[in-house]
Amino acid sequence: MHRAKIGKLAILIALVASLDIFLLSPGLAGLKLGGGDALETAIAVTVLVMSLLILLYGSYTLLFAPALKPSVKQLENHEDYVQALQHYRSVRPVREDLSLALEQLERIERKKAALEETLSQRFDPGELSYRKFMGVIQEVERLFYLNVRGIVTELGVFDEREFERLAEGPAVKRYSGKLQQEKAALFQEYLTHISGYVGANEEILLKLDKLILELSLLGSADYASLEEMPGMVEIDALIKQTKLYK
Repeated sequence: MHRAKIGKLAILIALVASLDIFLLSPGLAGLKLGGGDALETAIAVTVLVMSLLILLYGSYTLLFAPALKPSVKQLENHEDYVQALQHYRSVRPVREDLSLALEQLERIERKKAALEETLSQRFDPGELSYRKFMGVIQEVERLFYLNVRGIVTELGVFDEREFERLAEGPAVKRYSGKLQQEKAALFQEYLTHISGYVGANEEILLKLDKLILELSLLGSADYASLEEMPGMVEIDALIKQTKLYK
């Protein structure tokens, strides 16, 4: 995300510089800082001052201003989910869970590519077996991203600074003991939910690993039907269990 901000800042600098060159170059707009009439000089000075202000404001906004919390409604693709998790990565109590969640996002893409490659080697895209496998893969991927969405939702409804304060413990007794215990219990419940989503996605990735292995050995294994493959059975059970839970 930091590199993305640097890239945006570089684009802003390039645009402002290009505009200044166009306005102040003799062969183009030809505004002069000196030697022309007073109005032309004033306009040229205004252009330079405005350019400086735009660069200062843009630099602050891109590099230092706190970013808005990511909206769950705006999570549409893989990169959106990555950026949403990175927004909270500096929150100390959930740093390890989010590091693992970000790693899982990388792994799901690699495993999906490996599954698609293995399927294309084993089956023709027009075959029923190919379509069945692809349908299962897409459903598992949907469950995976629903879990990531759950993490972002949990983090979004709880104040980041409150996370930090509760993680430090009741150093200063501002509230009654009962209230502090309730706040600590609620804080722990949020952490448990986040860890639960991360754990569920780790289980999904493990089942996909098993399925990849089974597909690679398909020629040497004797299954009465594809649905009887242990990996397919486990994934199908996971999908049904999740739908039933919801």
